[in-house]
This record gives sequence, C-alpha cells and structure tokens, in this order.
Amino acid sequence: MKEQLEALKLEALKELENVNDSKALNELRVKYLGKKGPLTEILRGMGKLSNEERPVIGQVANEVRSAIGNGIQLKQDQISQRELENRLKEETIDITLPGRKPSQGAIHPLNKVIQDIEDIFVGMGYTVEEGPEVEQDYYNFEALNLPKDHPARDMQDTFYITEELLMRTHTSPVQIRTMEAKKGEVPVKIICPGRVYRRDDDDATHSHVFTQIEGLVIDKNVRMSDLKGTLLQFVQEMYGKDTQIRLRPSFFPFTEPSAEVDITCASCKGEGCRICKQTGWIEILGSGMVHPRVLEMAGYDPNEYSGFAFGMGVERIAMLKYGIDDIRHFFTNDLRFLNQFVRI
Repeated sequence: MKEQLEALKLEALKELENVNDSKALNELRVKYLGKKGPLTEILRGMGKLSNEERPVIGQVANEVRSAIGNGIQLKQDQISQRELENRLKEETIDITLPGRKPSQGAIHPLNKVIQDIEDIFVGMGYTVEEGPEVEQDYYNFEALNLPKDHPARDMQDTFYITEELLMRTHTSPVQIRTMEAKKGEVPVKIICPGRVYRRDDDDATHSHVFTQIEGLVIDKNVRMSDLKGTLLQFVQEMYGKDTQIRLRPSFFPFTEPSAEVDITCASCKGEGCRICKQTGWIEILGSGMVHPRVLEMAGYDPNEYSGFAFGMGVERIAMLKYGIDDIRHFFTNDLRFLNQFVRI
C-alpha cells in the first residue's frame, strides 16, 4: 500500500506539470483528491492493516495528500498570476492621456433673473410670497374686479380645468390671498414670482406659459409717486444707473389709474433704433394704483388705505438684459444657448 501511495503521488505531480488553466486544474483536484479519487480508495483499505502498519501508512497517506494539494495550490497561483498579467495587457489604460473634464451645470438664465429681481426688492423691504398655479376663478378674476362674463377677461384667456378651476393667468391671486391672510393689517409689501398660463400662439415674443413677478404695497397715504420711485430704483439696479422710466396711461381692471412702464432703450440709450422702433423707449411692465373695489373685497377700507401694484414678465426682463431675440430659447434646452450664461 505504501508503494501505491508513492506511485499515486508521482503520477499526480507529473500530470500537474501539463496543466495550464484553472478548469483543467480543478478537474485534476477532483480526480486525485475527490471522494471518488484513488487516494480515498486506498485509505478505505486501511482497515485491513495491522495495528503496526496502520500509523505508518496513515502518515504516508497524509504526506501524499499534502504533496498533491501543495502542488495544486502552487499551480493555481501560477495560473492566476498569468491570467492577471494577460488581462492587464488586454485592458491597458494610457494614463498619459488628459482626463475628460466632467460637464458642470449652471443656473438657468431665467432663474438668475428671478433671483436678481428678488434681491432688488428684498433690499427695499419686500417679502416674497407664492401661491398655487391651479387657481380658483374667484382669486384669479372675481376678487380682482373681473366678475364672471366681464369682457375684460378676454385680455387673459386661459386654460380652464372646471368652471371654477383654471391655470392662473397672473400671480395677482397671490396678492389677494396675502391681503386676506393679513385681515386688514398693514403694511403689505410683497412680490409674487411664479409661472402663469395664457392661451396664446407661441412665437418669438409670446408663449402660452411664462414666468411673472408681481408686486404689491398697501398702507396709508401710498401715492403714484411712490410707485414711480420704486420702479425707477428697480430698473436702475437691473439695467444701470442711466436708465430712465416713462409711465403711459393704460387700462387694467384691478388698478386705477393704470400705467404701462417704459424704460430707455439699452441698445441706443434713448436715441432711437430698430429695437425700440425709433422711439428710444421699450415697454417692460404694467402698473397702477390698486382699485378701491379690490381693496374692499380683500378686507381693506379704501377710504383709509391705498396701494400700488405692478407686474412684469421675467422672460421680457431677461431678453432685454441679455439681448435675447426669441423667448422660445428659454424653453428648448439647447445647450448652445444655455452655455452662454454659465458665468452670469
């Protein structure tokens, strides 16, 4: 039996020399050291040996098992090393190439303009208020002196969800909600940024969805001159100290008197050019003194309190500030357009 074990060891080690991959090595392991292998068969016959022979054969069997196992482990290490070297050669990375700089996002130009406008008015003591985009007809029209079936509603035709719910056409409902929450307390000094919706044909200067910022001031002895001074400070901080404003009479159902606000053309400095149609002025927003009816419906005595309101389209403010000629650029997500504003 001792001779059988020695012969088995020599056979296994000789066969091991010709193994070159992990699969063949595993097959060799099972062949010689598995439960059905020749080493196991030999060991099963140890019960027939005498008490003197049994420990001697057991020691030899353990040596044979260790020799084969060590040989297999050594061969496994060699195969693993070779496979690693081959994989490194096949998957070589040229570390001398310059790295690819990851693209970095930036704030959208509209959001930047919103932040700029908010900063200007917060610096003047205003607070920022927000409200729902899906609004009740009462807050969007009726509380703003636009009763049902009033023809002035056609100025702001919109998307109705039900007869009493619609996509808001302006952020003026936030003004009404704020005044109601104040319950007649003053001062009210807020701006209301947000997205609004109107049924319109999209072109270079119009969009069915756009961003608006409105302002409202309610207190005692608020005058039209306060409105003009506020807007003058705003436009000079937004467009430069040389910018002037002009108020033109207009009509809005929720303000009386009402005025459109023009600024000196930034392109020609008021001299007249193609952009301002040779007038030297460009319209940027609407404004006026809060209508007594609106004050009364919101819980304020128009004989004691007065106020002014204004509203501007953020896209128009941004287009004038950055010389953008098409409002649709803001919504098409064209990186060639957006990359121009990475560092603003």
